[in-house]
Amino acid sequence: MAQMLAARLHVPSRTLRMEEVPRPQPGPGEVLVRVEAAGVCLSDVHLIDGTLTPLLLPGDTVTLGHEVAGTIAETGPGVTAWSPGQRVVLYAGEVRDGVTHTRGVDYDGGWAEYALSSATALTALPDSIPFEQGAIIPDAVSTPWGAITDTGAVRPGEAAGVWGAGGLGVHAVQLLRAVGACPVVAVDPNPVARERALAAGADLALDPADPELPQAVAAATGGAGLAVAFDFAGVPPVREQAVSVLAPKGRLVLVGLTDKPLTLTDGTRFSYLQQRVLGHYGSDMPVALPQLLRLVQGGRLDFSGSISGVLPLADAAEAVARLESKEGNPVRLILRP
Repeated sequence: MAQMLAARLHVPSRTLRMEEVPRPQPGPGEVLVRVEAAGVCLSDVHLIDGTLTPLLLPGDTVTLGHEVAGTIAETGPGVTAWSPGQRVVLYAGEVRDGVTHTRGVDYDGGWAEYALSSATALTALPDSIPFEQGAIIPDAVSTPWGAITDTGAVRPGEAAGVWGAGGLGVHAVQLLRAVGACPVVAVDPNPVARERALAAGADLALDPADPELPQAVAAATGGAGLAVAFDFAGVPPVREQAVSVLAPKGRLVLVGLTDKPLTLTDGTRFSYLQQRVLGHYGSDMPVALPQLLRLVQGGRLDFSGSISGVLPLADAAEAVARLESKEGNPVRLILRP
């Protein structure tokens, strides 16, 4: 049986190993994709460090990688919509028996030379979009897109804040600008991230430690506060600060994942102002992915600046270490088999 290289996480010991494993064979309704680019996400770091644990993984080891682009290598029985050689982007997950399974978490992902996918869990990648950019859209771009357009339901002219201008947050700034949010306020302790947010379209970039932050938000919003605030950091103090500058009936959307409790210091004020906390996870892939690819293809969005480096698949551990230590302040690192 043909072998391939894959980056495998042994979940009980949180050990990432490069292994030679059998190349998967596509079954009925499946396709085998030759991976051309796979993104490295902070969620991957959290799976390795133990902050996140797969809920639906049948065994104890999984190939990481939920941001994947490549070409169709083989099609399984009954697949007529795809043929070898087609360029594709894989969904970051799929629904099985009514439950969402995440690629590279609950089943094998794309940190490998080949990846299996249901024939219904991928979409065509236009020739004009490089594999590296296509790969990051299923999470780094579509997750903030879903948070903005669906969960947060941001309307043109609404004031919006983004806490955490990292791999997802910087795209949230770009996307908020694209949908007409105004002003867009970015909040991040890292000065490089604040500069990046301004370059991506933020009207204002603030340090969360700045005691004048509430006054700055008030000045930028004419005293109204933020209609919607997005927590991409997943840090409890962020949520307290975001709620403190929300407008009446404002929405706090939780995108960053954390196992820490959610607390509100002044519950009475929160209720009196009829504010809301909304949890967000991923995006509606069949809708979001084609939308975003059209916007990129049409020149409305450009994510070329988000590709901070490309490493060989064999250097997956180095990519994880660079992201974890924020070496070079990367937005997205890409693994290329």
